[in-house]
Amino acid sequence: MDEIITIIQNVGFPMAIATYLLFVFGAKIDRLSDAVEKLASLIDNMGKDK
Repeated sequence: MDEIITIIQNVGFPMAIATYLLFVFGAKIDRLSDAVEKLASLIDNMGKDK
């Protein structure tokens, strides 16, 4: 029983933190990607106006 608890402590906690960070940073990366696409579109449109 002690071995199972030790395995959960050694593996479970890092997995929980990694999963949390994946979701948090994943959402931020998606927003950043959208912003870069909008910026690229604005730059393309500026070049076409001239």
